[in-house]
Amino acid sequence: MSIAFTFPGQGSQAVGMGLDLAEAFAEARAVFEEVDEALGQHLSKIMWEGPEDELTLTANAQPALMAVSLAAMRVMETAGLSLKDKVAYVAGHSLGEYSALAAAGTFTVADTARLLRIRGNAMQAAVPVGEGAMAAIIGLEAADVEKVCTEASGGAVCQIANDNGGGQLVISGTRTAVEQAAQLASERGARRAIMLPVSAPFHSALMAPAGERMREALSGVSKNAPAVPVVANVTVSPLNDPEDIAARLVEQVTGRVRWRETVEWFGRNGVDTLYEIGTGKVLTGLARRIDRNLKAVAVNTPADIEAVTAALL
Repeated sequence: MSIAFTFPGQGSQAVGMGLDLAEAFAEARAVFEEVDEALGQHLSKIMWEGPEDELTLTANAQPALMAVSLAAMRVMETAGLSLKDKVAYVAGHSLGEYSALAAAGTFTVADTARLLRIRGNAMQAAVPVGEGAMAAIIGLEAADVEKVCTEASGGAVCQIANDNGGGQLVISGTRTAVEQAAQLASERGARRAIMLPVSAPFHSALMAPAGERMREALSGVSKNAPAVPVVANVTVSPLNDPEDIAARLVEQVTGRVRWRETVEWFGRNGVDTLYEIGTGKVLTGLARRIDRNLKAVAVNTPADIEAVTAALL
């Protein structure tokens, strides 16, 4: 059996996330305390009690999702599970790539929390509210969505932000162009074209100022080679060099999250089981639609963590 650990991205957050881990495991509580201290904020209180609109803010959701993933990892590691010995690769969806890197030891938990806070704030600040937008296009091939984006752009920004697999693509860019592209996609046979309730046009060229902010932030953080290779969102290739990893994280701010290709890459390279570590089951559902030969398992509850730890030790 060859295993990859995957880590969820924004959209998986929910009020109450991680509370069951904190109540069940002292090691998990310690991670939440580390994140709170690193941010100088009682983020765990927002995670566990809300309000939801505060948790959903990009600057909070990103470190919160990482905190739950790393709390689960800390529990498994304390029980004796060695990432290096048991796992072939790690990967994460968008911000989840930071969680994957923290799990693999490239960044400390505290540094990852601070990086994600900077990332969230920088992405939010890159474009005035209302000027950018994102839309989900379901039921068209990527090549057809590319054409729709090109036709709709009219010189503005409109591009594929996420290729999530299962016929689900997300486009991002200038609001008027994205709205036009969504309409064209519907006319060309998309099953659905839905404007998304997001606060900024993530993973588009409009995020260039945030990319520069992350280049600066990453240059000032200590980086170690990961214990196992991380399969990068923007290149779909396994990375081990810390400076190469940092460069790809900068590219990721404006680049496409190639999740469908990532899951397909796992299948072609000997991985047969994907464990989604953290909150929700989004990546598990996508994996099952992309490659039915892969076993996909969500690891979110104390029982899940204990079961996986027992199976892998």
